[in-house]
Amino acid sequence: MTELDERTVIGAHLDGMSEQEVRRLDRSHVFHSWSAQGAIDPLPIARAEGSYFWDYAGKRYLDFSSQLINVNIGHQHPKVIAAIQEQAARLITVAPTFANDARSEAARLISEVAPDGLDSVFFTNGGAEANENAIRMARLHTGRHKVLATYRSYHGATAGSITLTGDPRRWPSEPGMAGVVHFWGPYTYRSAFHSENDEQECDRALAHLRDTLMVEGAHTVAAIILEPVVGTNGVLVPPDGYLAGVRRLCDEHGIVFIVDEVMAGFGRCGEWFAVDRWGVTPDLITFAKGVNSGYVPLGGVIISDAVAATFLDRPFPGGLTYSGHPLACASAVASLNAFHDEGIIEHARTLGAEVIGPRLREIAERHPSVGEVRGLGVFWAVELVRDRTTREPLVPYNATGAAAAPMTAFAAACKERGLWPFTHFNRTHVAPPCTTTADEAREGLDLLDQALETADEFTS
Repeated sequence: MTELDERTVIGAHLDGMSEQEVRRLDRSHVFHSWSAQGAIDPLPIARAEGSYFWDYAGKRYLDFSSQLINVNIGHQHPKVIAAIQEQAARLITVAPTFANDARSEAARLISEVAPDGLDSVFFTNGGAEANENAIRMARLHTGRHKVLATYRSYHGATAGSITLTGDPRRWPSEPGMAGVVHFWGPYTYRSAFHSENDEQECDRALAHLRDTLMVEGAHTVAAIILEPVVGTNGVLVPPDGYLAGVRRLCDEHGIVFIVDEVMAGFGRCGEWFAVDRWGVTPDLITFAKGVNSGYVPLGGVIISDAVAATFLDRPFPGGLTYSGHPLACASAVASLNAFHDEGIIEHARTLGAEVIGPRLREIAERHPSVGEVRGLGVFWAVELVRDRTTREPLVPYNATGAAAAPMTAFAAACKERGLWPFTHFNRTHVAPPCTTTADEAREGLDLLDQALETADEFTS
């Protein structure tokens, strides 16, 4: 058998694999993340296109999760697929010590849409590695060791990034990287500062951060890292003035300001980067997910000129075998060009302002289980409660097993109707691809409206 015949046989075998065989092999050999292996039964997916994916029985699901809130450009975008195929035929891999056209052009396009003064890109394989390297850059740039990160945050699952993370996924990995201090960010609906409105929340959250710097010793702090719009932990849109206030504190104390735009960037909030909405320029931006919708693993750090200058004559002590992989960078080039050519950023902004936001507010009026809706672009959260007056969550914080049953039932109601949700704790997120049409969004919101009747059954 020739090599070509062998490849054809392998491809035919995969194309002809049954759902039962996929399930059997998965359960026999695949070790899944964040899961008790004996308690899961992953749904085999046969194909995907645009805003939808299909199982092996032919059932179609509207993807209101964008998988892991990363398929910003939609499933199977033909221009991105073509770019990957073309690159694979021309130069499939090259070490990061060489220059190549795909990597150079991807870096140019990314820096072109970043805030002014951020002109260099260090490529990684994903967001966690991006955050690891951003922290390393900040520490070397400042000569300091402490890093401040928020509670209700997620920054990745590598050793340093999981320490930065402020939710319970951090706990099993403790003790972690030394020097990380957590603080409370703004969250008006469940204010840690007993605020009554966004203005109070902004002022009090900034005062809390200033106090944290005081007692930790601002002169020991290398960086403050935060998600400009908190992702998995609630789509927490900061009050106006908060990010600018953090920027001022960093400037006052010589601290590097890092924004983790892994989830919020590349159209998700209706902007190239979420910070653009507030006109704030950080020192470092970490990215991944939406830059190429995860078609090939890719992430990176966009670096300010001031931080980059630290390493003009001093080597940066970090690197990855697959940094700026040609296939990944070619997919990013095609994706970024599609964002420009197809007006995807503007579409996402309009979809949120004119379709998703208004419809969610209508839905909230009808369902006693909805405590609050909030979001931007195609990045929204519906916070579910047992009692609107007391704001008691529908399920307890970090609930598992029987305690999580109301959310489990709600998610099942969504899937039964052909809507694939993204749920976390007592929230469901509305995060379809940025390319989702207005009609598709309305279809999904109607299904969500129906599924919320299940959540209503658990209200008091």
